Amino acid sequence: MPIASYGEYGFALLLVPTAAADYLEYERFQLMDHLAPFVDAGKVRVFSIDSINNESWLNNTMDPRHKSIRHQQWNNYVFNEVIPFIKNNTSPETPVITCGASFGALHSMNLFLKRPDIVDGVIAMSGVYDLSEYTKGHFDDDVYFNSPWHYMQNLGDHNILEQIRKSKHIHILTGSGSYEDPAASGRFARVLYDKGIWYELDVWGEEWPHDWNTWRAMLPHYLGSRF
Repeated sequence: MPIASYGEYGFALLLVPTAAADYLEYERFQLMDHLAPFVDAGKVRVFSIDSINNESWLNNTMDPRHKSIRHQQWNNYVFNEVIPFIKNNTSPETPVITCGASFGALHSMNLFLKRPDIVDGVIAMSGVYDLSEYTKGHFDDDVYFNSPWHYMQNLGDHNILEQIRKSKHIHILTGSGSYEDPAASGRFARVLYDKGIWYELDVWGEEWPHDWNTWRAMLPHYLGSRF
Protein backbone atom coordinates (compact mmCIF):
# COMPACT_ATOMS: atom_id res chain seq x y z
CA MET A 1 0.00 0.00 0.00
CA PRO A 2 1.32 3.49 -0.82
CA ILE A 3 2.59 5.97 1.74
CA ALA A 4 3.01 9.70 1.13
CA SER A 5 5.81 11.49 2.98
CA TYR A 6 6.29 15.23 3.46
CA GLY A 7 9.37 16.83 4.99
CA GLU A 8 12.70 15.61 6.28
CA TYR A 9 12.86 16.35 10.02
CA GLY A 10 10.81 16.55 13.21
CA PHE A 11 8.50 14.15 14.97
CA ALA A 12 6.43 11.85 12.76
CA LEU A 13 2.76 12.64 12.23
CA LEU A 14 0.90 9.65 10.79
CA LEU A 15 -2.29 10.74 9.01
CA VAL A 16 -5.21 8.32 8.66
CA PRO A 17 -7.91 9.19 6.06
CA THR A 18 -11.41 10.22 7.03
CA ALA A 19 -13.72 7.55 5.63
CA ALA A 20 -13.31 5.80 2.28
CA ALA A 21 -10.42 7.96 1.12
CA ASP A 22 -6.79 7.30 0.28
CA TYR A 23 -3.30 8.43 1.24
CA LEU A 24 -3.55 11.65 -0.79
CA GLU A 25 -6.78 12.89 0.77
CA TYR A 26 -5.12 15.39 3.09
CA GLU A 27 -3.22 16.84 0.17
CA ARG A 28 -6.31 17.08 -2.07
CA PHE A 29 -8.26 18.95 0.58
CA GLN A 30 -5.39 21.43 1.11
CA LEU A 31 -4.66 20.43 4.69
CA MET A 32 -1.04 19.80 3.72
CA ASP A 33 -0.83 23.40 2.49
CA HIS A 34 -1.75 24.54 5.99
CA LEU A 35 0.86 22.23 7.52
CA ALA A 36 3.60 23.41 5.15
CA PRO A 37 5.10 25.99 7.56
CA PHE A 38 5.67 23.27 10.18
CA VAL A 39 7.01 20.81 7.63
CA ASP A 40 9.32 23.37 6.03
CA ALA A 41 10.64 24.43 9.44
CA GLY A 42 11.57 20.84 10.29
CA LYS A 43 9.11 20.63 13.17
CA VAL A 44 7.17 17.67 11.80
CA ARG A 45 7.54 15.02 9.13
CA VAL A 46 4.17 13.87 7.83
CA PHE A 47 3.30 10.38 6.63
CA SER A 48 -0.11 9.65 5.10
CA ILE A 49 -1.52 6.18 4.45
CA ASP A 50 -4.50 4.48 2.82
CA SER A 51 -7.58 3.40 4.71
CA ILE A 52 -9.30 0.09 4.00
CA ASN A 53 -12.76 1.23 5.07
CA ASN A 54 -14.12 0.44 1.60
CA GLU A 55 -12.93 -3.11 2.16
CA SER A 56 -14.39 -3.33 5.65
CA TRP A 57 -17.02 -1.28 7.49
CA LEU A 58 -18.11 0.92 4.57
CA ASN A 59 -18.55 -2.01 2.19
CA ASN A 60 -22.21 -3.01 2.30
CA THR A 61 -21.70 -6.16 0.21
CA MET A 62 -19.27 -7.90 2.58
CA ASP A 63 -20.04 -10.38 5.30
CA PRO A 64 -19.65 -8.54 8.63
CA ARG A 65 -17.19 -11.12 9.95
CA HIS A 66 -14.96 -10.50 6.93
CA LYS A 67 -15.16 -6.76 7.64
CA SER A 68 -13.83 -7.42 11.15
CA ILE A 69 -10.99 -9.54 9.80
CA ARG A 70 -10.05 -6.89 7.24
CA HIS A 71 -9.98 -4.20 9.91
CA GLN A 72 -7.61 -6.28 12.03
CA GLN A 73 -5.39 -6.92 9.01
CA TRP A 74 -5.12 -3.18 8.46
CA ASN A 75 -4.12 -2.65 12.10
CA ASN A 76 -1.39 -5.25 11.69
CA TYR A 77 -0.22 -3.53 8.50
CA VAL A 78 0.21 -0.27 10.39
CA PHE A 79 1.99 -1.86 13.34
CA ASN A 80 4.20 -4.26 11.38
CA GLU A 81 4.92 -2.28 8.20
CA VAL A 82 4.07 1.42 8.50
CA ILE A 83 5.63 2.11 11.90
CA PRO A 84 8.89 0.30 10.96
CA PHE A 85 8.92 2.22 7.66
CA ILE A 86 8.63 5.51 9.58
CA LYS A 87 11.37 4.53 12.01
CA ASN A 88 13.66 3.42 9.19
CA ASN A 89 13.16 6.75 7.42
CA THR A 90 13.56 8.88 10.53
CA SER A 91 15.25 7.31 13.56
CA PRO A 92 14.38 4.67 16.17
CA GLU A 93 13.85 7.49 18.69
CA THR A 94 11.51 9.61 16.55
CA PRO A 95 8.10 9.99 18.25
CA VAL A 96 5.09 8.89 16.20
CA ILE A 97 1.76 10.68 16.67
CA THR A 98 -1.30 9.27 14.91
CA CYS A 99 -3.87 11.73 13.61
CA GLY A 100 -7.17 11.59 11.79
CA ALA A 101 -10.55 13.22 11.37
CA SER A 102 -14.02 11.65 11.38
CA PHE A 103 -13.63 7.84 10.99
CA GLY A 104 -9.89 8.50 10.89
CA ALA A 105 -10.12 9.85 14.45
CA LEU A 106 -11.42 6.49 15.69
CA HIS A 107 -8.69 4.62 13.82
CA SER A 108 -5.99 6.98 15.09
CA MET A 109 -7.14 6.69 18.70
CA ASN A 110 -7.43 2.92 18.41
CA LEU A 111 -3.93 2.55 16.96
CA PHE A 112 -2.44 4.54 19.82
CA LEU A 113 -4.36 2.81 22.60
CA LYS A 114 -3.61 -0.67 21.27
CA ARG A 115 0.15 -0.07 20.88
CA PRO A 116 1.34 2.75 23.15
CA ASP A 117 4.73 1.03 23.12
CA ILE A 118 5.29 2.12 19.49
CA VAL A 119 2.83 5.03 19.07
CA ASP A 120 3.49 8.04 21.29
CA GLY A 121 0.24 9.96 21.11
CA VAL A 122 -2.80 10.95 19.07
CA ILE A 123 -4.62 13.96 17.67
CA ALA A 124 -8.22 12.88 17.06
CA MET A 125 -10.54 15.37 15.35
CA SER A 126 -14.33 15.15 15.11
CA GLY A 127 -14.49 11.48 16.03
CA VAL A 128 -16.79 8.99 17.66
CA TYR A 129 -14.98 6.24 19.49
CA ASP A 130 -17.64 3.55 19.46
CA LEU A 131 -16.95 1.33 16.42
CA SER A 132 -20.48 -0.09 16.53
CA GLU A 133 -21.61 3.26 15.08
CA TYR A 134 -20.21 1.93 11.79
CA THR A 135 -20.93 -1.81 11.98
CA LYS A 136 -24.69 -1.83 11.25
CA GLY A 137 -25.54 -4.00 14.23
CA HIS A 138 -22.69 -6.48 13.92
CA PHE A 139 -20.69 -7.03 17.12
CA ASP A 140 -17.96 -9.58 17.72
CA ASP A 141 -14.62 -9.73 19.53
CA ASP A 142 -12.83 -7.84 16.76
CA VAL A 143 -15.40 -5.06 16.94
CA TYR A 144 -15.08 -4.91 20.72
CA PHE A 145 -11.27 -4.86 20.68
CA ASN A 146 -11.20 -2.14 18.01
CA SER A 147 -13.80 0.06 19.68
CA PRO A 148 -12.03 2.32 22.18
CA TRP A 149 -15.30 3.23 23.87
CA HIS A 150 -15.86 -0.43 24.71
CA TYR A 151 -12.47 -1.90 25.55
CA MET A 152 -11.05 1.06 27.45
CA GLN A 153 -13.80 0.84 30.06
CA ASN A 154 -12.66 -2.68 30.95
CA LEU A 155 -8.91 -2.39 30.33
CA GLY A 156 -7.13 -3.65 33.42
CA ASP A 157 -3.63 -4.39 32.14
CA HIS A 158 -1.44 -2.23 34.37
CA ASN A 159 1.52 -2.18 31.99
CA ILE A 160 -0.55 -1.00 29.02
CA LEU A 161 -2.37 1.58 31.12
CA GLU A 162 0.92 2.95 32.40
CA GLN A 163 2.27 3.24 28.86
CA ILE A 164 -0.85 5.16 27.84
CA ARG A 165 -0.62 7.40 30.92
CA LYS A 166 2.93 8.41 29.99
CA SER A 167 1.74 10.17 26.84
CA LYS A 168 1.45 13.95 26.95
CA HIS A 169 -0.27 14.03 23.59
CA ILE A 170 -3.81 12.67 23.75
CA HIS A 171 -5.78 15.43 22.06
CA ILE A 172 -9.53 14.95 21.51
CA LEU A 173 -10.84 17.79 19.36
CA THR A 174 -14.27 18.52 17.95
CA GLY A 175 -16.46 21.28 16.66
CA SER A 176 -20.08 21.82 17.67
CA GLY A 177 -21.48 22.71 14.25
CA SER A 178 -23.32 20.71 11.62
CA TYR A 179 -22.81 16.94 11.76
CA GLU A 180 -20.42 17.16 14.69
CA ASP A 181 -20.99 15.05 17.83
CA PRO A 182 -19.17 16.75 20.69
CA ALA A 183 -21.03 14.59 23.21
CA ALA A 184 -19.25 11.51 21.79
CA SER A 185 -15.88 13.13 22.49
CA GLY A 186 -17.00 14.04 25.99
CA ARG A 187 -18.19 10.53 26.77
CA PHE A 188 -14.93 9.01 25.63
CA ALA A 189 -12.89 11.59 27.51
CA ARG A 190 -14.74 10.53 30.67
CA VAL A 191 -13.64 6.93 30.09
CA LEU A 192 -10.01 8.08 29.96
CA TYR A 193 -10.51 10.20 33.07
CA ASP A 194 -11.88 7.22 34.98
CA LYS A 195 -8.70 5.31 34.05
CA GLY A 196 -6.43 8.07 35.32
CA ILE A 197 -5.25 8.94 31.81
CA TRP A 198 -4.27 12.50 30.94
CA TYR A 199 -5.99 13.93 27.88
CA GLU A 200 -6.98 17.25 26.38
CA LEU A 201 -10.59 17.70 25.29
CA ASP A 202 -11.20 20.81 23.21
CA VAL A 203 -14.73 21.53 21.98
CA TRP A 204 -14.91 24.33 19.43
CA GLY A 205 -18.06 26.35 18.77
CA GLU A 206 -21.08 25.97 16.55
CA GLU A 207 -19.34 27.76 13.68
CA TRP A 208 -17.08 24.71 13.27
CA PRO A 209 -18.85 21.91 11.31
CA HIS A 210 -17.80 18.35 10.54
CA ASP A 211 -15.83 19.42 7.49
CA TRP A 212 -12.43 20.30 6.12
CA ASN A 213 -12.46 23.97 7.04
CA THR A 214 -12.56 22.88 10.70
CA TRP A 215 -9.72 20.38 10.38
CA ARG A 216 -7.58 22.81 8.34
CA ALA A 217 -7.83 25.16 11.32
CA MET A 218 -7.57 22.63 14.15
CA LEU A 219 -4.51 20.67 13.17
CA PRO A 220 -2.18 23.62 12.48
CA HIS A 221 -3.34 25.23 15.73
CA TYR A 222 -2.37 22.16 17.73
CA LEU A 223 0.91 21.60 15.95
CA GLY A 224 1.81 25.20 16.69
CA SER A 225 0.65 25.33 20.29
CA ARG A 226 1.18 21.85 21.71
CA PHE A 227 4.31 20.48 20.02
